[in-house]
Amino acid sequence: MADLSKLRAGLSGSVSMPVTEDRLATQVGSGDVPVFASPMLILAMEAAAVACLRGHLPDDYQSLGYHLDVKHTAPTPLGATVTATATIKSIDGRKVTFDVSAHDGVEPIGTGVHIRIIVDTPRFMARIAAKSQTRG
Repeated sequence: MADLSKLRAGLSGSVSMPVTEDRLATQVGSGDVPVFASPMLILAMEAAAVACLRGHLPDDYQSLGYHLDVKHTAPTPLGATVTATATIKSIDGRKVTFDVSAHDGVEPIGTGVHIRIIVDTPRFMARIAAKSQTRG
C-alpha cells in the first residue's frame, strides 16, 4: 500500500474556468440553452480534486475518478468564470472522498460529492495495455 500520509481531511484545491462558447450546453450536447454545461461543471469539480491531490501523492501514483454525485443548481452565462473547489472529507484506504462546490462570482452554482481512487500508475497502465491487447 502506498504511503498516503500527506493526505488529510480539510485539504482543498480549486480551479477557475472561464465560460467560453465551447463550454456551453448547446455546444457539448447537454441542452438547448447557451449556459455553462453540466458536463463542464463536473469537469471543473474533478479538476479541483486533482489539484487538491497534486504534490500529496507518492511518486508513480495518481488518482482516478470513481464516483460523482453532483447538483447543478444555477445557470451561468457566457463570459463568466466558474471556480470549483474540492475539499477532502474523508480517506478510507485508497478511496478519497471530497465535498465539491462551484461558484460563478454571483452565486453558488453546484455542490456534490466526488470520490477518487489512488492507483499505482505503472500497474494501472499495464492493466490498460493488457486490456488493449485483448481487443481484436
